[in-house]
Amino acid sequence: MVRFLLARPIAVGMTFLALIVFSVIVFRTLPISLLPPIDVPQIVIKVSYPNASPESIEQNVLRPIRESMVTLNGLENMESKSGSEVGNVRLSFDYQTKMELAYIEVNEKIDRLTNGLPVDLPRPQVVRINTNDIPVARLQIIPKEGTDYVQVSLLTENVIKKRLEQLDGVALVDINGRQDRVITVEPYKSVLAGLGVTEDEVIAAIEAGNSDLPAISVEDGQFRYYLRLATRLETPEDVMALPVRTGDGPAVPLSKVARVRYELDRPTGYHLFRDREGLVVTIHKQSAAKMNELMPLVYEAVEKFETDFPQVDFELTQDQSMLLNAGISNLQTSLLFGGIFAFGVLFIFMGNYRTPIIIGISLPSSLIISFLVFYFFGLSVNVISLSGLALGLGMLIDNSIIVLDNISRKRREGLPLLEACVTGVNEVMSALISSVLTTLAVFVPLVFLSGISGALFYDQAVSVAAILSVSLLVAFILLPLLYRLFFQFREHVVEKEDSRFFMVLLKGYENVYQSIFRRRKLSLFLLFLLIPCMLLLSLLLPVEGLPPIEKHDLLITLDWNEPVNASQSKERIIALLESLQDGYVQAESDIGLRQFLLFEGENSIQQASLYLLFENQGQKEAQSKFISSHIRSRFPQASLTIKDAPNAFDQLFSSNLPYYEVRWKDLATKRPVDAAKMDPWLDELPITHWARGPGLQKESAVIFRVDREKLALYGLEVDKLLKEIQKLFGNYLITDIKRFGEITPIVLRPSSVDFQGLLRESYLYGEENTPYALSNFVRFSYDDHYKFVTADRAGIYQSVVVETDQPYVHDSHFRQWGNARDLSIDFAGQYFQDRETIRQLIGILMVAVLLLYFILAAQFESFVQPLIVIFTLPLGIGGAFLVLWLTGTSLNVMSAIGLVVMLGIMVNDAILKIDTINRLRVQYSAEGGGNRVKILDRALFHAGEIRLKPIVMTSVTTILALLPVVFSAGLGADLQRPLVFSVIGGLTIGTFTALYFVPLAYWFLARK
Repeated sequence: MVRFLLARPIAVGMTFLALIVFSVIVFRTLPISLLPPIDVPQIVIKVSYPNASPESIEQNVLRPIRESMVTLNGLENMESKSGSEVGNVRLSFDYQTKMELAYIEVNEKIDRLTNGLPVDLPRPQVVRINTNDIPVARLQIIPKEGTDYVQVSLLTENVIKKRLEQLDGVALVDINGRQDRVITVEPYKSVLAGLGVTEDEVIAAIEAGNSDLPAISVEDGQFRYYLRLATRLETPEDVMALPVRTGDGPAVPLSKVARVRYELDRPTGYHLFRDREGLVVTIHKQSAAKMNELMPLVYEAVEKFETDFPQVDFELTQDQSMLLNAGISNLQTSLLFGGIFAFGVLFIFMGNYRTPIIIGISLPSSLIISFLVFYFFGLSVNVISLSGLALGLGMLIDNSIIVLDNISRKRREGLPLLEACVTGVNEVMSALISSVLTTLAVFVPLVFLSGISGALFYDQAVSVAAILSVSLLVAFILLPLLYRLFFQFREHVVEKEDSRFFMVLLKGYENVYQSIFRRRKLSLFLLFLLIPCMLLLSLLLPVEGLPPIEKHDLLITLDWNEPVNASQSKERIIALLESLQDGYVQAESDIGLRQFLLFEGENSIQQASLYLLFENQGQKEAQSKFISSHIRSRFPQASLTIKDAPNAFDQLFSSNLPYYEVRWKDLATKRPVDAAKMDPWLDELPITHWARGPGLQKESAVIFRVDREKLALYGLEVDKLLKEIQKLFGNYLITDIKRFGEITPIVLRPSSVDFQGLLRESYLYGEENTPYALSNFVRFSYDDHYKFVTADRAGIYQSVVVETDQPYVHDSHFRQWGNARDLSIDFAGQYFQDRETIRQLIGILMVAVLLLYFILAAQFESFVQPLIVIFTLPLGIGGAFLVLWLTGTSLNVMSAIGLVVMLGIMVNDAILKIDTINRLRVQYSAEGGGNRVKILDRALFHAGEIRLKPIVMTSVTTILALLPVVFSAGLGADLQRPLVFSVIGGLTIGTFTALYFVPLAYWFLARK
C-alpha cells in the first residue's frame, strides 16, 4: 500500500493539499467557546413567596413540589432549602438523562401543581444548568448623578438588553439591580378619622376606579362593538382625583385623605459598581457561537452605548474569554517552540537540515487535518479540546522522528530511496499502530467516568484520538513522500546522519549498558525496588481539583445573620469599600435578592457578595486580612467567606455539597427538632470539631400571637385583624395599572414607625364603628428560630458539618448518639462522591491496563512480553510524582492529564524497543549467529543502538518544547505547569526505563 501511494506523489500530494484546504474551511465554521456545551444534570426550582416564613414555604410549597418530582426519570438526588420569603429545590439527575426532556417534564409537573399551591404564590421558576449559562462577560451600567434610576432601568430592559440580544452568538442577556416605580398611597389617618372614613374605603375607591369591564359587546345596527371604560387610571393625578365617600357628607377627592405619588419600589436587592449603585448585565453565548468573534461585537456595542447614552457610564468586567485566549496561546507556544526545538535537536543529532523541515511541514498539517474530526463529531474548539490537541502533539513528533529515523537507517544499509521509504515505514507500522491503540486504551476509558469529569474527558478523548489517527496517516504517507521528494536528487549522496554529539551519546549509552548487564540481577532488583518507593511519593502530594492559579481577584461572601434590610446591607458594604481607601482596581457587589433569571444559588436579603480585583498578589493578601478583621470586629455575628474569585472552570467543578455532613430526621414528628431540645443534644455530639448545617442556623424574629378569645369577646373577626396587620407591615398591593405591557403597582405605603407604635396607633372597628387598638389583641415576643428548613426526598432533616481529616471514623458514634434520641442518622457530602469517583477510576484504569495487555499480546504474539511494557508504567508515574513533589505541585486534573500523555510516549518507546528486539532475534537466528543466549544478547544490544536516537530525541524535543511554560507567567501557564512537570518527570525516568529497564526485563521474562 505504501509503495503504491509513493509511486504517485502528485496524486497523494494534491489529496493532502485538498484535505488541508477543506480543513481550513471547516475550522472557520467550528464554534469556539471556553468550555464544551455540557448539560450539567441539575435543575433548580426557585420559589419566591413574599412575607412567608421558612416553615410556611416548606410546608405549603416545597413539600408538594418534592412529592411530585419523585417519579422523574433518571432522578438521583433531590434537596430543598427554604428561608424567609425564598426557597429552592435542587434536582440532580444521572448523566445519561436527556436534560431537554427532564426540563419539560419538571415544568409540566409544576403546571399541574399550580392549583394546589397558595393562590398568591408566583409561579415557581425552573432553571436548567448548562456550561453556556456561565456568562462570558458582565456589563456595568451606572447612572450618572442626577439621572432618573427608573428611566435607566427601563433603558436597560427595553433598549440595551434587546440590542445585545441581537448580536450574533448571544443567547441570553440577564439583568440584576433593576428598580421599578410604584404609586404609593399614604392615608392621612387624622383626616380619615375626622371624616369617619376607613382605610378600607379608600382602598375600595381605588379598586373601583381601576376596574374594567369583562368581554361585553353591544350592537349598533349591523355593527357590533366591544365596550371599554374610559376612566382607566394611568398617573398619580388620576388616583388623586378619585372620589371617596364620607360618612354622611359629600364625597371628597382622594387627594384630601391621602398622599399619592411615584416612588421607587421597596428594594430587596442592590448592585454596586465600586461604591456607586447601578445595574449589571450578564451576557451568555449560544452553544454554537465563537467566543473570539462574539466578544469584539460586544465591545463594539458598548462603545456605541457610550455615544448614544451619555447620561450613563458603561464598563465591561470579568471577561471570561481570557481563559480561551490563554489556551489558544499555549497551543501556539507549543507549536512554535516544539518546531524550533525539534529542528534544533534533529540538527544536533543528525546534522541534516532537510529532516527538520519535513517535520516542520508535517506538524501543522496534522493539526489542521484534525479539525475535520472535530467537525464530524460535533466538537467545539474549547480549552478542553485544545488541551487534547496539545497532548497529541508530543506523540505526533514522536511518530515523525521514529519513521524518519528508520527510513534514514534503511538508506545507510544501502537500499534505494524508494525502497528505503517503503521498508522503513513497513517495519515500524504495526508498532506505531499498537502504540496509538495502547495510548487510546489508557485514555478513552476515562470517558466512562460518571459526573462532570467523564463529560469533559469526552472532548479531550476525541481530540487526542483525532490527532493521533491523523498523525499515523501523516507518518505512513506524507512523511515518506516528503522524504522522497526532498532527497530524490541526492539519492546517491551519502548523507551525514550521525553528528559528533550523538556519537558521544552512543558511546556513553554503551558503557552504562555494559555496566548494568554485568550485574543483571542486582540492577533489575534495584529498578523494581524503585517502583514502590517512587509511588509512595503520591502520599506526600496534596490533592486538588484544579491547579492553584495566581489570581488577583477575590470573592467575599457575607451573611450578616441579623434581621437587616437590603438598604442597611448596602450601607455596610459601602462603608467597607470606603475603609479600603481605593486599595483595589475594581469592585462590584450584589446585595440582597438577585434578579438574575439564571441565578440558582441561595437568595437572601441578609446576604451580600463582593468582588474585588487588585493590582498584585501582595495587595490582595493584605486587603484580604484587613477585610476579615474589619468584618469580624464590627459584625461578630456575620458569616464571612473569602476566596479566590471563581472563573468558568471553578464554577463548573465547584460543588454545593459540604465535604462530610451528618444528617438526622425526627421520623416521629417529621419536623425539625425544637431548638430548646436540640441545643443540649448538640453539646453531647461525639465530636468536637463541627459546624451547624443550614437547618440548625438561627436568626432573630418577632413572633405575633393573636388573642382569639378577646377578639370573640368584642365581636371582631380574625380575618379583619390579619388583613390589618398585612396592610401595616406587608407590601400591600391595592391594584395594578397596566398599559402597553408596562405594569405599575399601586401599593399602600407602609409606615416608618416601629411596629409597637403601629400596634398602639392602629385600630380595628367593631359594631357601631367602635375603634379598638390592635395592641389589645396582639401580643409579641422576640425569639430565635431556625433560619432555614432543609429537606431531601425522604423528608426534613437537620445536620452538622464535620471538620476533621478523617470524619468517617466517627460514623458508629453518631449512630449511637442518634439511636439514643430516636433520630435516624444518615451521611452525605462530597467525600462520598469523591470516593465513588476514585472507585470508578480504579476500575476504569484496570480495564485500560487489561485492554493494553490484549493489544500488546496481539502485537507481540506473546503473553509475557506485554508485561514488560506494563512494568514500565509505574516507573514513569513515579518519576512524575518525584518532580511534582520536588516542585511543590499538587496532584490535580492537569497533572493527571500530564501523566496520561507521558505514559503514551513511554509506551510508544517501549513497544518500538521490544518490536525491534523481536525482529533482530528472528533476523540473527536466520543468519545463524550462534546459540539462543548469544543471539538474544546481540539483539538486545543492537536494538538499543538502533532505538537510542529516536527515544532520546522524542524525549528531549518534548521536554524542551514544554520548558517555556515552566518559566512563563499568566493564567494559561499556571494551568499548564502541573501538566508540564508530570511529563518532564515521567519522560526523564521513562527514557532511562526504555533504554535499560526494557532490555533487562526482556532478558529475564522473554529469553526462552
